[in-house]
Amino acid sequence: MTLETFPTDWQRALCIVAHPDDLEYGTAAAVAGWTDAGKQVTYLLVTRGEAGIATMEPARAAPLREQEERDGAREVGVEEVLFLEGFADGVIEADLDLRRALAREIRRARPELVTTLTHAETFAGGSLNQADHRAVGLAAIDAVAAAGNRWIFPELVSDGDEPWDGVRWVAVSAASDPTHEVDVTEHFDRAVASLEAHREYLAALGPDYPAPRDLLGEILAHPEHEGRYRWTARVHAR
Repeated sequence: MTLETFPTDWQRALCIVAHPDDLEYGTAAAVAGWTDAGKQVTYLLVTRGEAGIATMEPARAAPLREQEERDGAREVGVEEVLFLEGFADGVIEADLDLRRALAREIRRARPELVTTLTHAETFAGGSLNQADHRAVGLAAIDAVAAAGNRWIFPELVSDGDEPWDGVRWVAVSAASDPTHEVDVTEHFDRAVASLEAHREYLAALGPDYPAPRDLLGEILAHPEHEGRYRWTARVHAR
């Protein structure tokens, strides 16, 4: 499949996902290249992934997974990792509260690029997508429009968060119908390190779960060029 080269004429990106580790299953490889090029990338997590470890109580899992996300982000050059308040892992809904919260953060970060995960029922490989991913992916897309409109959520303006209509692209990763690609071959090892930072989470998945290098090798493998890797996304220009 021949895809367009991902745009590079931007400076700030906001990557929005539901849980710690969502970005590490592919997007972090692209992020490594972006930060190497001097671009500013911020991660925004809707939850702390507190329900993600079956053998650990949420109160203990939340700070652990938050720190693992910060550690993983640092491997690919991201220092600013934000977490929303008031949204619980496993029961996120694409409602007005979430759209408002995301619109507020978009106004504050003022990105030219927003990335998120697909809100489709299945990922590109055909496996079922999880409810939180779908809710956040859809809300993120809607929040981009809300962030630029003064009359949507006017209370944000009252709080000092002025509209931001500068998002030029929305990139949806893990989509079954991608339009653009980033060659991440040179950044593959750092992407692996970023996922490996989620040590406790991965350990809880059991010994049969694929190693990060093997899993990312499968996710990012270029189908036409052996030994090369690419990150793909469906990109919507605005």
